[in-house]
Amino acid sequence: MTPPLIRLAQAPQSAPVTDWAARIGWVIGLLVFVAFVYWLMRQGWKWRGTLQGDLPELPSTPGDPGEPRLRLSGRYHGSTTAGQWLDRIVARGLGTRSRAELTLTDQGLDVVRPGAADFFVPAGALRGARLDKGIAGKVLTEGGLLIVTWQHGDRLIDSGFRSDQAGEHPAWVEAINALSTTTEHTETEGAR
Repeated sequence: MTPPLIRLAQAPQSAPVTDWAARIGWVIGLLVFVAFVYWLMRQGWKWRGTLQGDLPELPSTPGDPGEPRLRLSGRYHGSTTAGQWLDRIVARGLGTRSRAELTLTDQGLDVVRPGAADFFVPAGALRGARLDKGIAGKVLTEGGLLIVTWQHGDRLIDSGFRSDQAGEHPAWVEAINALSTTTEHTETEGAR
């Protein structure tokens, strides 16, 4: 009687065979599925932009924007309908995340975005600013985002920014709230 180890060594074995056709089929199927999901996401983004097509053109920076009160370098994270932090606005390029350079003057808020559409928020359109923790697609620690609320056409919009120096946020909230209150007070007196 042969010991069990020798019997195993004597048993006929064949090398494992890879079924390349099945493997290639799975890879192609997976790639088609990923492409289909990407296409659906793109169509959803376009559809949302079409639904928001009534949004007017974004104002551009005036020839003389005035003396800068504050400057900020950081990121623009997107815009939503005011008070609805998940209702992203994608029309007019407001859905495109990018680097941003913000300048606050007596005329308003100038937002320069390399690689995306720049826009200007006139002082009369500013409704306030606050610190928050999230906006559509971006959630940070409490107070990690500077949210600027502004009027554009018949919509109130929240735009989210994050400074490279997060310690700058409180000064921006104070300055924008002061500017929007001053502008609102001036407009009210002018209407009398």
